[in-house]
Amino acid sequence: MDHRLNRRSFLKTAAATAGSYALAAGVADRRASAQAAPRILPVRRDEVPPATIAFVKTRDRAEGVARALDLLGVNPVEGKRLLIKPNYNTADPCPGSTHNDALRALVAWARAQGVGAISVGDRSYAGAHAVMTRLGVFAMAEELGFEAIPFNDLPDTPDYWKWVQPQDGHWRYGFLIARAAADAEALITTSCLKTHQHGGQITMSLKNSVGLLPKAGRCGDRSVDLMNELHGSPHMRKMIAEINLAYTPALVVVDGIEAFTHGGPMTGTRALTEVVLAGTDRVALDAVGVAILRKFGTTDAVSRGRIFDVEQIAHAVTLGLGVRSAEQITLITDDPASAAYADEIAAILHEQG
Repeated sequence: MDHRLNRRSFLKTAAATAGSYALAAGVADRRASAQAAPRILPVRRDEVPPATIAFVKTRDRAEGVARALDLLGVNPVEGKRLLIKPNYNTADPCPGSTHNDALRALVAWARAQGVGAISVGDRSYAGAHAVMTRLGVFAMAEELGFEAIPFNDLPDTPDYWKWVQPQDGHWRYGFLIARAAADAEALITTSCLKTHQHGGQITMSLKNSVGLLPKAGRCGDRSVDLMNELHGSPHMRKMIAEINLAYTPALVVVDGIEAFTHGGPMTGTRALTEVVLAGTDRVALDAVGVAILRKFGTTDAVSRGRIFDVEQIAHAVTLGLGVRSAEQITLITDDPASAAYADEIAAILHEQG
């Protein structure tokens, strides 16, 4: 079967994912008008609640995802159209990309929670259609009954991309974000645990948001190369954090069965870190991830200073995206091995946070 996405197919998926926004009469005209100026994303000023992070020690991804989500005890997907955002920048083996076992476990969990429809979407450096094909995602979509959306294939129009501008941010003209994500009824992101050798320093839950942007597009009447702007900027890590103002995930799952302690995001020095994390606070999850990398020995940039001073995390805190300190993070476990491991990581968080 030819899995290339055509306009009609994506309109059907977008309607299922984001509430029939592209087909209603007059919506396209309103969007075209709205695209003349970006939607401003204000800094979040509300008090951020403490974060609870499910922490499961395991070498079994399917078991780890199921246990972590059961530990959280929440169901934000019942009856909703769900988009799952994986880490499909390339087709390199996990932690270079999301492992199929983790995706299968997420889909199975969502089905058990009574989800409406499920889509899986990402934009890839190597081209999402090619990456999804190599990883077997289209075959899995047929088997499990979800829609796979290669964001690289989406037309460069306001029907598919929302133009936003972080307030007092570092993006020159703002950026575009996939409407399938920004308008989703429920969004789960699943990331890996690794360092980033190309300026990001770390790539976990906050950095996973980059795949929601196109490589290039039109911000109003300007053609912009967003990925060149991001990777060429001295403010890269702040810009990564700012993308996260454009959406709020219902859940975040971090597959840390293996990690890249050096290198990344495609290949790097591997460590068997044996953990699956789940929660809703992206700052807390990334802080826990940095503590795990420090336990196993990591790069100077990630090891230096306080965990909450790592620039992606520090700027996300100033934007109101998550907890402000390690004292606001609680790790919950369901067995003695996980509890002992979590105690080690909690000690690093509190000593170095």
